Formats: sequence, C-alpha cells, structure tokens
Amino acid sequence: MEPILQVQDLHVVFPTPRGDVRALSGVSFDIEKGQMYGIVGESGCGKTVTGRAILRLVTPPGKVTGGRVLFHGADLLLKSEDEMRQLRGRRISMVFQDPSAALNPLFTIGQQITGIMKRHGVAQGAALRERAIESLTALGLGEAEQLLCCYPHQLSGGMQQRVMIAMALCVEADLIIADEPTSCLDVTIQFQILDLLVKLQQERTVAIMLITHDLGVVAETCERVAVFYLGRIVERGGVRNLFHHTKHPYTQGLLAALPDPRNWGTTLKMIPGSVPSALELIAGCAFASRCEYVMDICRRVEPPLLPVGDDHLSACHLYAS
Repeated sequence: MEPILQVQDLHVVFPTPRGDVRALSGVSFDIEKGQMYGIVGESGCGKTVTGRAILRLVTPPGKVTGGRVLFHGADLLLKSEDEMRQLRGRRISMVFQDPSAALNPLFTIGQQITGIMKRHGVAQGAALRERAIESLTALGLGEAEQLLCCYPHQLSGGMQQRVMIAMALCVEADLIIADEPTSCLDVTIQFQILDLLVKLQQERTVAIMLITHDLGVVAETCERVAVFYLGRIVERGGVRNLFHHTKHPYTQGLLAALPDPRNWGTTLKMIPGSVPSALELIAGCAFASRCEYVMDICRRVEPPLLPVGDDHLSACHLYAS
C-alpha cells in the first residue's frame, strides 16, 4: 500500500542572533491510510515542528530548508499558499494541544463547525447543521443541537477537544495530526479522547499522526512509532518490535524511566545529563554525551538509521556491521 504521507529528509531551521537553531535535521517517515502513527520524544525534540512543517505552518522566522513532504504523491512544500489553504482543514486537519487557543472565542461552536464545512464546500443549507450535529454526536457529545449555540469558554477542556476532532470528522479529512491532544486533560478524559481517536481511525480508516511524550499512550494506540531526539529520529518501526526489542540507548532510557508497580518504593531511573543545545554543531551522535555505551566513533560520525530487525530501524553505531 502506498503511504498517504511521506516525509523525506525534512530540515527546519530557526535563525536567531546567536546562530541557527536546527529544529529538524533530516527527518523521514511514512504514514499509510488508516494508520495510527506515533511521534514520541521529550519536549523540544521537534515533534510539534514536524506537524507544523507538514502543514506549512512553521512560525517565521523559522523555515523549512530541505526535504520533501509528499501527500498523496504531491509535494506540499512546492504548493502555493492558496493550494495549501484548500488542503488545511479539508484533507489534513490538526488537533492542537490547547483547544481553547485554537477555537475562536467570538463565534459559537455551530458557527465554527459549519464555517469550515462552507469554506471547503462539504455541505450547504440545512445539511450543514445536520452534519455538525451528526459529527458531535459521533464523538459522544450529548445534546449536540444545544451545543452548537455555545461559545468555547462555556465548554470543558475535554468537550473543546472533541469539538476540534468533530471539525476534522465533518470534512472527512484523510489525515489528522493530533498534537498532544490529551496533555491538558485529566486522566479520565484523556482515556476518552484517545478511545475516540482509535475508533475514528478504525471505523473511518483515517490516518492519524499522534504527537505525544507518553510512551504508554503510543503502546496502547499506535501501530508504528518514530522516537525523536534533538530534531532527529533515533529509532523507528512497528510498535510491538520497538517496545519488545528496543535498540537505541535513548529509547531504552525512556522506557526505563517509566513508573513500574513492581518497583514500588525504589527511585525512578533517569537518563543522565541534559539535551545539548540545538545551536550546537554536533558532528556525531546527538545522544553521545548522555550515552553509557558511547564509543569514539559516536563523537565523530552521525549514525544513520539502519535495519536492526524486521520492520525496525535504529540510529546507533552499536548495530553497524
């Protein structure tokens, strides 16, 4: 099956008075139709920038300096701004981390949902309201008709997030980029939102790119995953292979730092050191300064993503032949 999205050797740079911040350095991955793909890593590793770069929404002075983003085979980086406006919200939707900031406080929920359908010519007249109610109801929002008259501030965070997903649902987007969609919500609502995303992916065969820092969420919901570190992918593959046969020392460190009831009363493990500055020119492996297995070559040569098993790649010199 040909991927719906192909990100190839993507580079994003943010110029600053102190030099260029390299937000993404050669990121590549594919997402197929109906697939839940996890993008995981610490804060500041490039996860959100990746989602924004796909939609050509990198905040100036940041800019994409290299690579390709193929959506159904067409490079989004070569499209005009008018063409991108037709794609955003219609073919590719983004569910932002903070829905209260993404929803317009001056318009009702109904005006915003029907507005996006009008803009993309999805429905007209009475069908607009019908489709909006249908989308909200499908996401477990009771009294959907009354909800259309509400303003964003009148809804809870979980309801606002459902509204954001409903906007993607009503236009039947091919790809949804969900950027930390549960980080601002309590645990119960987090589970409900993730469950909704999984059902949406399975029942409507929509592809979902799930950006998160939570490895547990990835293990429960995703089929494939890419682990980011300092703007690079250090490990990539099927979730089962990656979690059961973890290769990269950074991914091993992330998993070891997860709380485990079997180790109750013991100190949580942590990865030593800190993430290098994105302003630094790193000749070798970006994780070398924190890695317990570091070798001389790690400080000199950046390791490529190499096959380390079936449907499993890792950027580590430990596995170079």
